[in-house]
Amino acid sequence: MSLDLPEGSFRRYDESPDTWFYRQPRFVEHIDTGAIAAVIQLHREVLPPGGRVLDLMSSWVSHLPPEVEYDRVIGLGLNEEELAANPRLDAYVVQDLNAESDLPFEDGVFDAAEICVSIQYLTHPVEVLRDLSRVLTAGAPLAVTFSNRCFPTKAVAVWQALGEAGHAQLVASYLESAGNWSDIRTLDRSPVTPGTDPLWAVVALSAPPNLPC
Repeated sequence: MSLDLPEGSFRRYDESPDTWFYRQPRFVEHIDTGAIAAVIQLHREVLPPGGRVLDLMSSWVSHLPPEVEYDRVIGLGLNEEELAANPRLDAYVVQDLNAESDLPFEDGVFDAAEICVSIQYLTHPVEVLRDLSRVLTAGAPLAVTFSNRCFPTKAVAVWQALGEAGHAQLVASYLESAGNWSDIRTLDRSPVTPGTDPLWAVVALSAPPNLPC
């Protein structure tokens, strides 16, 4: 399956290199405490304890459940100061996925992956998610979470054109187009407390190459 989107869907208002935009660390939370708790709970349910976890598009915090131990947590992000300050990371890689969508890891080296409130910035999401399935073991879970916040100059046009309900379907279509993903589900994990940030998720399982999804 391929995405059928209008030309220019992945353009941004600010097309300068992302390394420029993210050169200064931002030690702030990008969602509120209620949404963070919802992300942590989803990770508690989806990411396997004791597994090797890839935190893709990582920063200074990974929103992993504090009581759960993992074999290794590897972060990949754009700002080295933020990555170095993340206490849950055992190692990290600095890489701009919009400039290079291939991941610098061998096949099948992770048991799970997460992308937290960052999917809206990918200009080549299908390519990134296709290669992500390569570095995961067969059946490994992926949790993609997002809210209604973003850096508007860096979020792609199609993300900003869609309403909140459309974002989950867009992410699901990325995974379907990438192939090698199965059991793709969209979830509304918004906190019930009035006034808190909403939280949605798309979860999926990596599938061996050439396995119909």
